[in-house]
Amino acid sequence: MKTKLLVVDDEEKIIKILTRILSEEGFDLITASTGEEGVEKAKEIPPDIVLMDLNLPGISGIEAMTRIHETYPDILTIILTAYGTITSAVEAMRKGAYDYLTKPFDNDELLMTIRRAEENLNLRREILELKDQLREKYQFVNIIGQSPKIQAVFNLMDRVAQTDATVLVQGESGTGKELIVKAIHHASGRKNGPFIAVNCGAIPPNLVESEFFGHEKGAFTDAKEQRIGAFERANGGTLFLDEVGELSLDTQVKLLRVLEEKKVVRVGGAKEIPIETRIITATNKNLEKEIKNGSFRQDLFFRLNVFFIPLPPLRERREDIPLLIDHFLEKYLIKVSSSVKGISKQAVHRLQTYKWPGNVRELENAIHSALIVCRGESILPRHLPLRIQGYPQVRDVHIEPDMGMEEQVGKICKVVEREMILKALEENNQSRTKAAEKLQISRKTLFNKMQKLGID
Repeated sequence: MKTKLLVVDDEEKIIKILTRILSEEGFDLITASTGEEGVEKAKEIPPDIVLMDLNLPGISGIEAMTRIHETYPDILTIILTAYGTITSAVEAMRKGAYDYLTKPFDNDELLMTIRRAEENLNLRREILELKDQLREKYQFVNIIGQSPKIQAVFNLMDRVAQTDATVLVQGESGTGKELIVKAIHHASGRKNGPFIAVNCGAIPPNLVESEFFGHEKGAFTDAKEQRIGAFERANGGTLFLDEVGELSLDTQVKLLRVLEEKKVVRVGGAKEIPIETRIITATNKNLEKEIKNGSFRQDLFFRLNVFFIPLPPLRERREDIPLLIDHFLEKYLIKVSSSVKGISKQAVHRLQTYKWPGNVRELENAIHSALIVCRGESILPRHLPLRIQGYPQVRDVHIEPDMGMEEQVGKICKVVEREMILKALEENNQSRTKAAEKLQISRKTLFNKMQKLGID
């Protein structure tokens, strides 16, 4: 695609010279003789680069450039000016011009300046394309969606990605906190640096300090060699502290000191090591409530909560469920040998009305499970996990205060009975005759039980 050049100059001789030179070089050329005409032509056919004379009849070149940039801020403007008005050209650059050339200009210098502007444009386009690719890459699974609530999350991510601000992501388990943190990292200026994730809730209390800050050889009994901690490993990149609400108060104090001083001291060492690490944390707890309970430090909370991203649970964005279903079907149909081609409206309705305590992670597992169970072309409600169908699993059954033992046992028996029938049908390609033989009951008895238990 040819680079579009708009030349704005009131000297007919200059216009002719530039037209000849630039046309021969393969540029798509548009010309104008006044600032007003240049602004109008830029609106009709937005150029990539503008060559703008500084002294024009009517509005000045600076004013024309300003008006064009108000509509198209990415257009690069090269100012053409007489030697005596270089000061004005410098002022134009302060107001957004890319470069300037003095008249009379050298043809080679002119072409070199335009080629540099082209390279700048191509670089910008590549960066935008890469950002779009990264956004597309990370806008899947737990954070895919078009609902207003998830779009609000995307907007927050875009705002904070290009900063070094400390971010706190809060959301229930299974909402995709780590995926969002990774997306922020890969859209930031630190994308070429390391991304280190630490699950604070999974580290034994006696090893937290070593995991965070590292240790020297011989610092304690099992310290047989030097260890570099997470803060050092993430230097120049992003350190993600997941489930930060699980940290002990003692560790919180040490974490606060590192955030304030931007230095770490390895366990058993004395040397202070400077760190240049962006911190992003996540939690499924309400840290403000934890502060009131005395289990989280308020000063640390303020350090971590510079920029807050709340993740909505799946039950608050049910309109995204069909999109997620399609995504997971596409994802797992590749991995599972299945004849499934789609999902029934009844099954989608069941999935949309379920409460989703496990959020998107639970939905993903449900679709994966249904693809394994289903032997037909369409996933039906009976292929979904029992809890989603409304039947409690045996391990989920608890003693009901207003229900007698006999009634509760009957309820559990129905769950087991239903599971056995479904399994027998699946193992025999939905043949009721063979399933009845497998269960050692008559076909009529099987049919009656299926009706009572709501099995299609």
